Amino acid sequence: MPPEVHAAGPRKPIWRWLLLALLIILLDQVTKIGFDQMLDYGQRIAVLPVFDFTLLYNRGAAFSFLASHGGWQRWLFTGIGMVAAVVIIWLLRRHSREPLFCAALTLILGGALGNVIDRLVHGYVIDFILLHWNDRYFPAFNLADMAITAGAVALVLDEWLKVRRGRAAARDAG
Repeated sequence: MPPEVHAAGPRKPIWRWLLLALLIILLDQVTKIGFDQMLDYGQRIAVLPVFDFTLLYNRGAAFSFLASHGGWQRWLFTGIGMVAAVVIIWLLRRHSREPLFCAALTLILGGALGNVIDRLVHGYVIDFILLHWNDRYFPAFNLADMAITAGAVALVLDEWLKVRRGRAAARDAG
């Protein structure tokens, strides 16, 4: 069956985006394994006055949301990550001719699946990056979290650029 044709032409294959997501997953897992083997739980290594490496386990979601609950959250967040992966792959196929949108989705996909792997294998997500200023600490995070955050920022940027292009086209047409 021929690929669906949009106004801009046929869909592009998404295998490059999936390979990039796989690379993000691999980098995330390698760093998590490395820090889990190198540090004891809670140990910190100062890198800069505002940045430490540490080893923490997050049984919840972002900012340890629901971390203190009885364990059911592991399966909830795993399920959410898996559903998100399916939706993202579907969106990549539908919007394959939009590189910034696809790059944003790919970052989110790689990060989400990196954390899903942790939940399935360990029951928690391994975090190892700690930012702080004096006695104020940002919750520890990992490369998967960074990819998800960068992907979310790229999604906002993509939408902002689309709105600007739409306004410019409307202004030029009117």
